[in-house]
Amino acid sequence: MVKLRLRRMGRKKRPYYRIVAADSRAPRDGRFIELVGTYDPLQKPFKVELREDRVFYWLQNGAQPTDTVKSLFKRKGLWLKWDLMKHGADEAKIQEEFAKWEALQAQRAERLAAKEAEKAKAKKSAKEETAEEEAAPAEAPAEAEPVTEEQPAAEAATAEETTEPAAETAEAEASETAEKDETKDEEKQA
Repeated sequence: MVKLRLRRMGRKKRPYYRIVAADSRAPRDGRFIELVGTYDPLQKPFKVELREDRVFYWLQNGAQPTDTVKSLFKRKGLWLKWDLMKHGADEAKIQEEFAKWEALQAQRAERLAAKEAEKAKAKKSAKEETAEEEAAPAEAPAEAEPVTEEQPAAEAATAEETTEPAAETAEAEASETAEKDETKDEEKQA
């Protein structure tokens, strides 16, 4: 059975793939029948080049694409063309549907670019705000509020309230660890 699949090329941590028609029993980077395209995932946006006539030839002769190759075909619109060809659409209908698909892809790309620009703008404004906040205290120290006689007493009362629960939890934890130690000693003796 013939598969349309990726063949890894390139060096360590710098992959580059060839899209090949190969026997499904052959090793991934081994013998192949024909080179039908290339895929470079490291470029932004990634780059896919296909020889459409040869891809269609292999698909018509029963070659099955792997999931990854199939997704690459979908991204390039090749799978849409193949689906229309399978269902007997004429060339004019295929071109019309492909033009609609390209327009839709262009709209999606514009929306994505707008979102990216908005994120970059928000990130830039956030950096400016933090820079302003850091510069503001250095320029003018904040005025201290006058201390009244009631404030120290209120602060002392809240400090006592916070220490009491902490002391209670510490006592509870100490008693729990003591009980665990006793049960361990009893188990050792038994």
